[in-house]
Amino acid sequence: MRTLNEIHSEIDEATERRRDLWLLLGHGHDSAFAAELKQLDARIAKLWDEHRLARAQMRFGDRSRIITRARAEERLERAA
Repeated sequence: MRTLNEIHSEIDEATERRRDLWLLLGHGHDSAFAAELKQLDARIAKLWDEHRLARAQMRFGDRSRIITRARAEERLERAA
């Protein structure tokens, strides 16, 4: 998994490119720019998802360990 700084710097670069594309599209429609903008929006959304996942793992630990621990606690509660 990448670090938060790496992910955030890629988000910043993609956001700057998106801003440039919006400026270009403001001068007139271009289907190539519009397609790139759509792809870039999807990429930025994925990067934010990755960022949230990395923050959660830093804060709470590995997802599989959390699930294992929760299932064990649930079994103990049912047994009690």
